Amino acid sequence: MKNNMNTEANDKTALYPMLFEPNLHTVVWGGQRLRPYKGLPANDEPIGESWEVSAVPSSVSVVSNGACKGMLLTDVIAMNPEGILGEQVARKYDNKLPLLVKFIDAKKDLSIQVHPNDEMAKRVHNKSGKTEMWYVIDAEPGSCLYAGFKEHISPYEYRKRIEDGSIEEVLARHEVKTGDVFFIPAGRVHAICGGILLAEVQQSRDVNYRIFDYNRPGMDGKPRELHTELAAEALDYEVQEEYRTIYADDDNSANHVVDSLFFSVKVTNMTRTFHRNLVKYDSFIITVCISGDCRIRMRNTGEEFVLKEGNSCLIPAAIADYDVTPINGTTQVLDAFLDNKDRSISKKVTRFLHISKK
Repeated sequence: MKNNMNTEANDKTALYPMLFEPNLHTVVWGGQRLRPYKGLPANDEPIGESWEVSAVPSSVSVVSNGACKGMLLTDVIAMNPEGILGEQVARKYDNKLPLLVKFIDAKKDLSIQVHPNDEMAKRVHNKSGKTEMWYVIDAEPGSCLYAGFKEHISPYEYRKRIEDGSIEEVLARHEVKTGDVFFIPAGRVHAICGGILLAEVQQSRDVNYRIFDYNRPGMDGKPRELHTELAAEALDYEVQEEYRTIYADDDNSANHVVDSLFFSVKVTNMTRTFHRNLVKYDSFIITVCISGDCRIRMRNTGEEFVLKEGNSCLIPAAIADYDVTPINGTTQVLDAFLDNKDRSISKKVTRFLHISKK
């Protein structure tokens, strides 16, 4: 049991960049890449997910540094929700962290699934819906994933294809490479296939509807539950022209890859010190080190710390002004946050960059 209280911690000392203890999840489709990627000893366990920054009750992150070391992230946030989350985020999400960031290592194909939108999730489960995005870190040659339908089908045809096992025939299949981005709004059918290592940013929810799982058993040896009827209602059957996100990929620039109502994501490839002042967003920043160790220096306190490849930190909203410096020449970081700037009609032309066309 981790400490819920820390007499040295208070609302002021909680305002520092927080690192976290490993939070690894064993699953039937997992591989062996996550432990070495995070600098941990390798073993033969099928580790499919590393929950980098989580406030999900079933698996809350534990702080590994500073005055709050050993505390649950949820307890730290409770000490100073506005300072850590940002005033607008704390107010809108009832003092709770609204995002979950993971690494996913798919040695085998994940189940084909879909997530409900807010309306359905609230009506059926009294929860919020789930939108997510994927950033491909590494992919074996020929690796692919599914996102969306490649042809229009009806709910009736969907059910028939589940029965006869042909649902994959109507899914949009995408071969992937390092740096590919996919935005997965609630309602979009999707599946990560074997050979892919990626970072996932999602709403902090656990509502998943499993559509098809290749008739394989789970870790307990029993067939995994399918949610055919719930998925039939949740699915968006429309066909999109493009499912892969097209984005600028410039060095030493914070490249905006997702800009949605639920979260924003920027990816930065650095060859020199890069200043990040994100205080204007009034949001926490989850920074994920995709490749190359880096040093982060907080401008308001002068505090420095090293963020290693394959690890993540949470930077409180109140102090989100800092410099990132590559340690060995280059580094790549992914930043996830909530953009609380003006979203009036005049701004909407430049919003929602997650589905762009060449």
